[in-house]
Amino acid sequence: MKKLKTLAYPYIFWILIFIIVPTFMIFYYALTKDGEFTLANFQKIFQGPTLKTIWASFRIAGITSLVSLLIAYPFALFMTKLNIKYRTMAMMLIMVPMWMNFLLRSYAWVTILSPNGVLDNFLKIFGIQYKSFLYTEASVILGMVYNFLPFMILPIYTALEKIDYSLIEASYDLGANEFQTFWKIIFPMSLPGVISGITMVFVPVISTFEVADLLGGGMVNMVGNVIERAFTKTGNWGYGSALATFLMVIILISMVFDKESIETGGMND
Repeated sequence: MKKLKTLAYPYIFWILIFIIVPTFMIFYYALTKDGEFTLANFQKIFQGPTLKTIWASFRIAGITSLVSLLIAYPFALFMTKLNIKYRTMAMMLIMVPMWMNFLLRSYAWVTILSPNGVLDNFLKIFGIQYKSFLYTEASVILGMVYNFLPFMILPIYTALEKIDYSLIEASYDLGANEFQTFWKIIFPMSLPGVISGITMVFVPVISTFEVADLLGGGMVNMVGNVIERAFTKTGNWGYGSALATFLMVIILISMVFDKESIETGGMND
């Protein structure tokens, strides 16, 4: 036991230096100004421009989560019906894009969506003219869905794979059709995976700024962009720290909700 405690020291040191100390510094800057305690940084969050940005971030995160769910759930359900060797191939198709750098994947969409880009030139072959929607909210949502879709698919697939198939057979034996079986059996039992997926997509989308910078072109402003500018451009560390703290509270609430939902789903199972 003593040896195990000794082996844990590097991990404790890592947590202390790279998690606890930076978090304490964020709290310190968020609650002080010129070395004095103040709530002015948090009060600024609830002013007009910042509230508008927060609302835009929540809206984009909500739409991204919904679109990702509508794509991920059928795909995850389809994967559970595949032969085991084809499931591995499908899983690889999901994971391979994740091996590429996040910024590289986002830059690829700039090339695809830009005027005279890949999509524009492809459509011109068929005589189709379209107005590029690069640097719009729609392009940002598209980039977010592409980057975070695997985080929605994997927990849903895991939840669906764990469902006891005998319950589905029993449902059919009792006269339920496919829709009734899905709505009464499959979907409720997969809710823990759905909630986990929504949390894993919604939370990082709110704080991500790279996609909004590249595909939004400065026309789409999110909380992550405001925090990044506060630290790197305006030097207003107090305001940036307050916004970061605000996001941390949202993440903690989401994690608690996610944990309770999963435990409830487990008890129902």
